[in-house]
Amino acid sequence: MSTKTNIEWTSATWNPTVGCTKISEGCKHCYAEVMHRRLTAMGTTDKYARPFTDVQPWPDALDIPLHWREPRQIFVDSMSDLFHDNIPADYVAEVFNIMEQAHWHTFQMLTKRAERLVELAPDLKWPPNVWMGVTVESALHVHRARALAKVPAAVRFLSLEPLLGPIPVLPLKKIDWVIVGGESGVRARPMATEWAQQIRDQCTAKGVAFFLKQLGGRRSKRGGTEAILDGRQWKEYPALRDIQSLQAELCRGRANSGRYAAATRSPISSSRCIRFLEPTPTLDIS
Repeated sequence: MSTKTNIEWTSATWNPTVGCTKISEGCKHCYAEVMHRRLTAMGTTDKYARPFTDVQPWPDALDIPLHWREPRQIFVDSMSDLFHDNIPADYVAEVFNIMEQAHWHTFQMLTKRAERLVELAPDLKWPPNVWMGVTVESALHVHRARALAKVPAAVRFLSLEPLLGPIPVLPLKKIDWVIVGGESGVRARPMATEWAQQIRDQCTAKGVAFFLKQLGGRRSKRGGTEAILDGRQWKEYPALRDIQSLQAELCRGRANSGRYAAATRSPISSSRCIRFLEPTPTLDIS
């Protein structure tokens, strides 16, 4: 099943696992749960036939990125959480192996389960096309950002969506990118503009890229061109030139040590190296 995605900071999704369970207040109005129920009611695929809370690997989806020959930015598990306790560590490693093989794509992962991420990270391959993020919806969960700093990902990012309160001190050490968004939908909890400004100012002071996805709301999510803060849009990305420079070095086989060594085992063409961050607006939930 494919269609355009409304997620501005990515271009495609890939779900090698299915289902999730609520872990914090940001999960209260989970869009993935709503979508899962709709797909269950449609009865068009076995993948979503079980309840949303029945979290499990979905091996049939593992090789999907290998068949996408054009480079894409891929949001991993938009409908699930790879680091859920129900997903075996061996299967998590298989997902990382696929991401290493599909070196022409950029994979963007998010989790609220930062503790398990840190637990598994030393046993996983971390090629430079894998970006790792955690959700921090309020000041109660800034510990997730500190945990993320321990993970050897090429790009580390925070998703502050839905932003449910002010975060006066956001840990930004070793963080490359912060995405902020207000909640949307008929039961949306409002986000104060001042909260987004506070985050923006902290990012600016620390040299961290700031991306305002949407202001949120019950009638309109106020995203895209409507996501205005202090008279302008904020659509910053990580230092892509630095990332592309690293990728180019991998193409030439120069990065032979440290956390990027695993990626050098697969040859990468120069054209893919330059293009790996280009968007292709596609959503695949199969």
